This record gives sequence, structure tokens and C-alpha cells, in this order.
Amino acid sequence: MAGFYRRLLPSPPAIDFGSSQGKQLFREAIQNRTMEGFPRLVSCFQTQSELRLCGLASLSMVLNALGIDPGRKWKGPWRWFDEYMLENCKPLDKIKTGGISFQNLVSLAHCTGAKVEAFPASHTSIDDFRKYVMKCSTCDDCHIISSYHRKALKQTGDGHYSPIGGYHAEKDMVLVLDVARFKYPPYWIPLTNLWEGMSYINEFTRKSRGFMLISRPQREPDMLYTLSCKHESWNSNAKFFINDVPFLLKSEDVKDISKVISIIVTSLPSTFEEFIKWVAEIRRQEDGGSSLSEEEKAQVVVKEEILKQVRRTGLFKHVVSFLSHSCSGHTPSSGDGDTLTVLLLSLPSTTWDGITDEKLLKEIHGLVSIENLPTLLQEEVLHLRRQLHRCQEGKVDGDLGLPLS
Repeated sequence: MAGFYRRLLPSPPAIDFGSSQGKQLFREAIQNRTMEGFPRLVSCFQTQSELRLCGLASLSMVLNALGIDPGRKWKGPWRWFDEYMLENCKPLDKIKTGGISFQNLVSLAHCTGAKVEAFPASHTSIDDFRKYVMKCSTCDDCHIISSYHRKALKQTGDGHYSPIGGYHAEKDMVLVLDVARFKYPPYWIPLTNLWEGMSYINEFTRKSRGFMLISRPQREPDMLYTLSCKHESWNSNAKFFINDVPFLLKSEDVKDISKVISIIVTSLPSTFEEFIKWVAEIRRQEDGGSSLSEEEKAQVVVKEEILKQVRRTGLFKHVVSFLSHSCSGHTPSSGDGDTLTVLLLSLPSTTWDGITDEKLLKEIHGLVSIENLPTLLQEEVLHLRRQLHRCQEGKVDGDLGLPLS
């Protein structure tokens, strides 16, 4: 059959991991304790299932190595990350044909609940890169995904993603666990070559590539709400909140918070009842019975605490007051109030730019300020904000005024 059975690894600069020299480098790195993250990472080593899914394959590999629970089923009863579990940021069909940018992959990693520190090559240095490689090679609780151009490694192809599996400090070489295993084996490469590859400018985004450091969050993401960006109606709602609400608030003479909520709720592209069904899947265990494991019971306690924090906010009181007086034909529940409150907290600060009344604007900012929220609720709000923007193609954390780390 016509086609390719792998490619010959250009050496130098690379050294095949399975060669005698590659094995020797491996033994020396183990001896120097700069392969501490390798066992967990290699146990989840996978081959990208599509030619353009190297970013998603790298991310799912790292998330599984870190033991981060996706919180939803993969197949049967099993919860496990693979490429097809990672399409919130951009439709999978588009990623299959055009790949995913560094900035969007960073945003997607945030969305999974991982702790992410992103370093575009244009905003950092090779010394910083070496420092982080050493950090993640001497422990097993963080991993690095590199975004690089293969040309700097004398390989065929263009932009690519792969995790770094270890480091040989004396030779200043990193072990790249190439997820295109049908093309190249894992290989050692001088850190300087990989840095050169990360410094290439992406011809489509006009931004440099880089690397991201991914680790487990201090606690499991409890994620009260998981938005379905695949739902056409939710996509129209996302567009409404981000693009239409500021214009609506500017076009009317708004003087009080009740009017603000009224404008938003009554202008929804759907009915309020339909919206509540679409906006969130509440992942809270209701029974709390003996069938739950101790870990699941602990999660229920945390989620209940977050809901209590929602109901203590000043915004919640305004929302409940509005719903109790305005939802004709629909009896609002506490869940409606919770959902609408968290959603309003999750809207970007630019949402309120249309309000011209300075007194009201100051009140709104006081009610929705993330800095004023308890830590648990703050984390949920930021998570929901990222999900909301995933429903808008092309949005990344940089567009939200959110830090990359």
C-alpha cells in the first residue's frame, strides 16, 4: 500500500529514546532524579487519533497522568480523558482540520479544572523554560506540554504539541514523548532546539508558540454547573450575554438593580424556564445516602457549602426578589435563584459598561466583584466564566482579562 510507515528520526539533533544512547541517557537521568514524573506520564502515553489532534492528545495524556477526574463518563461507566472529551473550546471537526492554537489549548486546559501556567516564548526566556523543565522533572505532580515547530528539530511537518517526559541536566536535553507515535518515536532533543521551535511565530495567530505547566488544583473542581456548548440554544444565549446585554443596558435608562435583572431575563432568546434547563447541569448528589463513597460524601459537603455562599451574596437577594415578583406562569425555585445569581456573577466586567447611572454602576460592581466572593464560590464563578466563553468560537482567556496562570 502506498503511504508512510513512520519517518526516520533526524539524528542529530534528536536521539531515539529506544536506542542504546537513548537508554543510557535515560539511566543517567533516573540516577540524577530528573525523571520523577516519567512513570505516571508514560503510563498514560497515547497516540493522537487524528492528524491535527496532537494538542488534545497531549492534554488528555497529562490530565490522566495527574489523576484529574473529568467528572463525566467516557465510555460505559468509566470517566477518562481522551481527545473526544475535549471540544468545549472549539468544535472538534474544526480542530481536526485546522488544529488548535496555543492560547486556545491553554484555555481548554483551564476549563478541565487543571491548574495551568502558560508561557508564550515571546514573554519568557530559555532560562525560565529550563527552570520549569527541571521543576517538573524532579517531581510527579506537574507536567509540561510544549508547542513547537518541527522545523527547528529538522523534522517534517509544522506546528506540533507533545509532553516533556524528563530532563538530562548534564547534556541539557529533554525527553519529548511525541504523541504522533506513528511518525516519530519518543526522543531526546537539546533543550535549545526545542526552545527555538517554541519561538516560531504561528502564521495564523501571529503569536509565538510556547509551553504550559499543568498541575492538579489544590482541591478537586466541584463545578456546580457544566454548560453544554454543543447545544445550539445555549450558543445563542452565550452570544446574547456577551454581545447584546451591554447594548440593551445602554439603550435604556436603568436606575436600579431590579431593572437590570429584568432587562436581562425578559430579553433572553428563550423563555426563562427553557433557559434554566439549558444553562446548567447541576452535578450535585441529592440522596447523600450510604451508596456514596466517603470521597463523594465529602464533595457533597463542599458543594452544599458553595450553594450556601451563593445564597449569602447580596446579588442573590436581589435575584430572588425579582423572580418572586416577575416570573408569571413559573414558580421560581431556589435552584433558579442559584443559577441566575452565579451566571450574573460570571459575566465579564464589560457587561455593565452600558450602565450610565454612576450610583447604580458602583452598586453593581460591588455586587458582582469577584474579589469580594469567598474562595470556593470565586473558583466556581471563574470556572463558569471560562465555560461561558468557550461557547463563543475563538474566545480565549486573554480576551476575558483573565490571567493565563
